[in-house]
Amino acid sequence: MPDKLPATSLATPLATPSAALSVTARRLMTVAAATLIVAAAPASLAYAAPSAGVSPTSVAPGGRVALNVDGCGTRTGRATSTAFGEVRLTPGNLEATNLFGSATVLSNAATGTHRVVFECGGPGGERVTVSLQVTPGAARGGTGGSIGSMSPWQIGIGGTLAAGALGAGVWVLRRRAMA
Repeated sequence: MPDKLPATSLATPLATPSAALSVTARRLMTVAAATLIVAAAPASLAYAAPSAGVSPTSVAPGGRVALNVDGCGTRTGRATSTAFGEVRLTPGNLEATNLFGSATVLSNAATGTHRVVFECGGPGGERVTVSLQVTPGAARGGTGGSIGSMSPWQIGIGGTLAAGALGAGVWVLRRRAMA
């Protein structure tokens, strides 16, 4: 039997322990790098330039608007406008990526376009400006339009149907209780 292995043996560079370790180490480093990239992506997106919005974008004096700024990265903020003054914004979630508030447009606000300036973290913070259109007319009050277009006849029929359904439900429950 020969003492030496032939040159064409199974001893290839990948089969040696140090080469196998380097392949495993490379795979682990690749997985670790991919994990860091995926983990860092939301953090970098969270502190991108903030975006803001006012809803509705067109409102009459005396009406309410919802204020929202996304991507501040702070737990405080404010919105200011000649249409409603200054409003403090509060976090809408635990990460404080969204700040919310609401404002009532002044009853004597001039019609036209008003700038709404959102500041992240208060004075000196990152700013975003959007527009709010104040339209002529008064804010709709009362029932908010829920019955404004219904006639008294339609309201009476709806009430009668609701009372009939309630009465039928009571009758069925009482019959079950007696049986």
